[in-house]
Order: sequence, then C-alpha cells, then structure tokens
Amino acid sequence: MSKIRNSSDLTAQAAALFFAALGDQQRLWLLSRLCHGGPRSITQLASGARISRQAVTKHLRVMEHAGLVCSSRRGRERVWQLERKRLEEARRYLSQISAQWDTVLERLRVFVEK
Repeated sequence: MSKIRNSSDLTAQAAALFFAALGDQQRLWLLSRLCHGGPRSITQLASGARISRQAVTKHLRVMEHAGLVCSSRRGRERVWQLERKRLEEARRYLSQISAQWDTVLERLRVFVEK
C-alpha cells in the first residue's frame, strides 16, 4: 500500500486506511494528545501512556501511513504532529456519505407513505 499524502479528496481506499487507523483506542488517545497539545516527541507522547515507546512508535507509523500524522526532525528528536487537512477531508467525506443516505432515506419515506 502506498502512503496517503497529497490527495485533495479522500478516496474510498484512503478513507478505509484512515478510519482503520482510528479503530484503535491507543491511536485515538495519541491523536487526542496531538490535537490538544500540538507537536510532540515520542518521549512526550509515551509519557502517561499505558504502552511502551516502541508501541507508541508503531501506532504513529500506522497513523502516518493513513495520513493522520507526520513527523519532522528537531535536533536529535523526531517530532510528530497532526495532519489537520486530512481530518477536514474525512469530515467532508462523512458529510457526503451522510447527505447520500439522507437522500435515499427521504426517497424511501416518500415511497412508503404513498
């Protein structure tokens, strides 16, 4: 599988990777820490976690592959940050699906009430 990075819209394949990455309690916890605390190192992210630094790294790699986070070097540390653009794309994707379901359900309601 290829890394998801520069797509302007979340495709079905990208959405599957994205939502699968969110399907883990530890990853959601890490994502929340990045949302509220800004960019952080592995050491900072592992602090207070119930998992090892190595496990944190593995979770971050899964999220990076899904386009949820990215990392950069700051001196000797790798700092991880949230990819807010990807979250916005997911929100738009969910809104689109929701609108499609609203349309289908409305047609069903009209059909049933005839």
